Amino acid sequence: MVLATLFSIALVVSDQASLRAAAQDSASRQATLWQGEWLEVRGEKLGFVQVWDHKRERPGYVREQQVRVYGLDEKAAPQLAAVVDFLKDSPGSEALGIGYAAALLKAAPPQAVGPELFDALGTMADRLAQRASAKTSNKQAEEALAAHLDVVAGYGVKMKSFEREGRTQVCYDGEAFRRLLAMGGTPQARARAALALTRPECVEPGLGPTERQLVDGWRAQVLEQVDASQVPAYVANRLHLRRAEVNASLAYQHARRGEAQDAAKASDRAVEALAVVQKAELADEDKPRYAKAALRVSASRWASETTPPRPGPGPVLQAKAGAAPGETCLSLTDPKGKGGPLFEKCTFGQVWLSSVRSAPKGNAVAVAVGMVEGWTELWLLRPGEGGAWTLDAILPGVTAPELGYVEWAGFSPDGQKMLVAKEALVEGKVKSTFQVVSLDTLAPEKSAGSPDALSAFHKWSAAEWKGRTLAVR
Repeated sequence: MVLATLFSIALVVSDQASLRAAAQDSASRQATLWQGEWLEVRGEKLGFVQVWDHKRERPGYVREQQVRVYGLDEKAAPQLAAVVDFLKDSPGSEALGIGYAAALLKAAPPQAVGPELFDALGTMADRLAQRASAKTSNKQAEEALAAHLDVVAGYGVKMKSFEREGRTQVCYDGEAFRRLLAMGGTPQARARAALALTRPECVEPGLGPTERQLVDGWRAQVLEQVDASQVPAYVANRLHLRRAEVNASLAYQHARRGEAQDAAKASDRAVEALAVVQKAELADEDKPRYAKAALRVSASRWASETTPPRPGPGPVLQAKAGAAPGETCLSLTDPKGKGGPLFEKCTFGQVWLSSVRSAPKGNAVAVAVGMVEGWTELWLLRPGEGGAWTLDAILPGVTAPELGYVEWAGFSPDGQKMLVAKEALVEGKVKSTFQVVSLDTLAPEKSAGSPDALSAFHKWSAAEWKGRTLAVR
């Protein structure tokens, strides 16, 4: 962010200001100026400021009401700082605020530039990026946003954009926030910086598994730089939720690479972060984030279970690496080792072997499989007609995989019914469902939004499920 060495500048404070060829409103318009642009002052005439536009390399005149004139020296620094502090929290004036911040960086002595300025600069740039990402059908608003983005780009503020879910996502690259974290700053400013730098919507969707793991590892490190105990409870909640999301993602990625210990640690951190959220202090806009974070943590929570389950009655489910990278092959065999496999299947999903559970009479085997990050299905193997075993998948929801999970919650003593808990993100809202499923047909016999509404959950739900699940939170 560098301004040319000027004696004084005129900062444009209104949108669509006219740069005229002469000091008259009737003179031809040389250019349209936008808030935050700076011009070199050459003089004054008839209520106009005579300027030189370095960007367009042309002289002109602009109405004095549409600009503010400042000398770029230490005397102007306090005044510039006061305006930056005001515009920091003024939505719609981000380009103007960044223009003032650029002038302040030039006018203030180096020792006077502290983390407060970078906090303001990052906050305004981040907010401008969010405005640019929001959908709007107003052509004038779109024109102004495009112009503001062009203005801040002239000051060296970098934005990145990519397609996400059929729309353009614009994100600030976070340079000012990274400087703030390196310099210090107040706990609130550091929290603001960490949350902005780790936005999930600003993680490039086209990253490969290795690159995504590196990015999420960096995000986790950024979040750890902030002491959540030093900020208001609602801000601490946001930090905890972001940590839960990031570590849940890392748990899945480590597990996919066969790094069981790292996956377990990340999963434990995710569960702990979600557990310390103070629900009473959740802001209204954070309640949906809490529900989504719980889905992500639940979808990978099996990573923290590193001890294989105790062998149950009936066939044994085993897994081994497949022929292709990332492939896992399942094999169901007789517990006494008689004959060949009863069932075999290979998948590129993450098989959570610690989730394997057998029905009391050995007539069914359930296992959780993460098909993609944040989406875990429950696979159920049962003997079909003629004794051949088949596989059916119980899905979190009927929509395309986004966020969701299914958990085994217990079997009936006679092994004819299974308790299932599942949650999924449906049309932007989290839907929780608890079911009593017949193992013969896999049809839900009873269903409710809470386990308390089903007597079967009081009688048959497994203690290990009740002690570990996040479905009842």
